[in-house]
Amino acid sequence: MFFNHKPIKNFMVDGLIKDEATVPRLKEEYIRLLIVQMKETGYVPRIDIEPSFTLDYNSEKESFNFKLTVYGIFVGRKKTEWIIAVDGSRPISLQKSKLKEFSSDQESPLSQR
Repeated sequence: MFFNHKPIKNFMVDGLIKDEATVPRLKEEYIRLLIVQMKETGYVPRIDIEPSFTLDYNSEKESFNFKLTVYGIFVGRKKTEWIIAVDGSRPISLQKSKLKEFSSDQESPLSQR
């Protein structure tokens, strides 16, 4: 599997944050949400490229405008089940034992009847 020259796609969200104290927590939440969105479309994050986060104070609204971009590459929807990220050209995979736990956790309650 080669990841060296795959195109990098930007996954972006922007918005408004009212309380400065919530900025770090919300930034992490939005990163997690973008990664979920990525994986649903067959992409995984490139962890060797830091997410880009900008914050500007809007004095009229007494709030912060933000923009967050997370970078990913396409590996395919099925491969996102076991590739959690790519570091440069190396995929980072779930361990086999973790993969078995994950797949058994994903069984629906209806199939267990």
